Amino acid sequence: MTFTVPNLLSVLRMGLVPLFVIAVMNGDSTKALLIFVAAGVTDCLDGLIARFWPSQQSPLGGYLDAIADKLLLTSAYVVLSIPNLAHGAPIPLWVTLVVIARDVLLVTVALVLYLTKGVRHFPPTLLSKWNTFFQIVAVGLVLLAGTLPGAHWLQQIATVVLYLVGITTLASGIDYIVRVSRLEATKAKG
Repeated sequence: MTFTVPNLLSVLRMGLVPLFVIAVMNGDSTKALLIFVAAGVTDCLDGLIARFWPSQQSPLGGYLDAIADKLLLTSAYVVLSIPNLAHGAPIPLWVTLVVIARDVLLVTVALVLYLTKGVRHFPPTLLSKWNTFFQIVAVGLVLLAGTLPGAHWLQQIATVVLYLVGITTLASGIDYIVRVSRLEATKAKG
C-alpha cells in the first residue's frame, strides 16, 4: 500500500467529514462552511499533485479520492436535510434521497460490471460532472445562507440550484443506465 501526498490529502478530507457533521449539528454554519471549503481545497490539491507528478499517482489514490468525495457530499446532504438544524436553506429530503439513490445505483452497477464482466473503468460523463458541480455549489450556498441570516435572495438561489441538483441527478442516473445497457448490447454482439 503506497501512501502518497494525494492519498494523505484524501484521508485528511475523510477526517474532516465528522468535523463538518458536528459543526452542522451544532448549528455553526460558518465553521461548517470553512470545513467544507478546506475539504474542497484538499480535493483540488490531491488532483493537481497527482496530475502533475505521476510518481504521486496510485490505484489506491483513485479509490480514496472517490470515497472521500462521496463521504463528504453524502454526509452534507443528509445532515443539511434535517429540518431542525440551524442553517439558511435546508436541503429538501427528496433531493437528498435522489442523490443517495443515484450513488447507490452507480456503486451497485459498477460492482456488478466488475464481478460479471471484469469492467474496472467506468468514467464519469460530462452530465455526471455537472451534477457533482451543482451538488457542491448547492451545499456551499446552503451553508453560506446559514452564515448570512436575512439573505433571502441567497436562500432563493440555493433553492434553484437544489432543483438543478435534483434534475441533473435523475438525468445522470438515467444516463448511466442507458450507458450500461449499450455496453451490454455491445458485449452481446461481440
